[in-house]
Amino acid sequence: MAARVGLLLPHALLVSSARALPTPRARLPYPPPPIPTYRRRASSASRPRRASPRLLAVRAMASGNPYAAELAAAKKAVTLAARLCKTVQQDIVHSGVQAKADKSPVTVADYGSQILVSLALKMDVASGPFSLVAEEDSEELRKEGAEEILEDITDLVNETIVDDGSYNISFTKEGILSAIDDGKSEGGPSGRHWVLDPIDGTKGFLRGDQYAIALALLDDGKVVLGVLACPNLPLSSINNLNGNSSGDQVGALFSATIGCGAEVESLYGSPPQKISVCSIDNPVNASFFESYESAHSMHDLTGSIAEKLGVQAPPVRIDSQAKYGALARGDGAIYLRFPHKGYREKIWDHAAGSIVVTEAGGIVTDAAGNDLDFSKGRFLDLDTGIIATNKNLMPSLLKAVQEAIKEMNQATSLL
Repeated sequence: MAARVGLLLPHALLVSSARALPTPRARLPYPPPPIPTYRRRASSASRPRRASPRLLAVRAMASGNPYAAELAAAKKAVTLAARLCKTVQQDIVHSGVQAKADKSPVTVADYGSQILVSLALKMDVASGPFSLVAEEDSEELRKEGAEEILEDITDLVNETIVDDGSYNISFTKEGILSAIDDGKSEGGPSGRHWVLDPIDGTKGFLRGDQYAIALALLDDGKVVLGVLACPNLPLSSINNLNGNSSGDQVGALFSATIGCGAEVESLYGSPPQKISVCSIDNPVNASFFESYESAHSMHDLTGSIAEKLGVQAPPVRIDSQAKYGALARGDGAIYLRFPHKGYREKIWDHAAGSIVVTEAGGIVTDAAGNDLDFSKGRFLDLDTGIIATNKNLMPSLLKAVQEAIKEMNQATSLL
């Protein structure tokens, strides 16, 4: 293992298992009170250990999955990132930082998540050129005044690696910056490109609500694999509007590979279960998901669409691509996303979620009924918005969407 680390990760320093890491810093670069501590919540011995990516790959290959090794590595990567994110979110919630304008804690988690995903993919599947299209780069961390937050990220990443126990390495600060910049790929129509949103649903993360670590693989411009780690999503169905289920096990890991269907399992280890979208064919009996934040989607438009369909249930509003996972297992029937004018969708906001839904038997298109095209680089060029549902409801949904958009455009032109 050590020899391979040296080849793949020149920015990481090897450490022996007996060597103690520095005590994590207990401060972030914003004024008190209060300040999160980012300390481990439990020893590694108290946490269930997932099967190794190699073992998972062997099991997957036995079922005929052509991307078995990549799927196993992707699951490992997002699970490791979720461990770091949970630590930071717990500190945010306990300290009340979510009420502050300063987003330093979520910045720490964003960077840390991206670094750990890049590390796991390089360790377990990278055998040639490595391409990662991700949200973050190191520009802000290289500026004057960012030294302390860089040290916090370094400490937290190294602590998470030690706590997990899978990799015997430690990052230097320069290694941290280099690892973040692994995500600067532009993607495109040829070759293989990993696509990552290290924390999808930033506002939900800050509130202590839903978020996801979303990772997908493009092969010659097509999404062929996706995983969604949803640490706060119930493992079984959502049964109320807030996306929580009293007494249910929390922490869901959704996965899908092209041609192999979609599955859900516990984020902490359990046998995967096949999932499928709901079979509802009458819109009156349907429910729909949309963004929790009105700034992320036009709720007036989605309300008009629901009215035209005759939907009786109120919208289920939750953050992040957790909506795709919930839709894929039949918690609801429709997903609507209509960003405000001028917003350009990024591929990492939909790549993983869309394949989970389509492999569960659903359909994901733009507002004109076109398939989403992930081959154009870091952005999605699409018509107006994104819709997802089952095959039974798609014709009536498309009709309602196009009528509602036409009416909205007509009303806007009269102003």
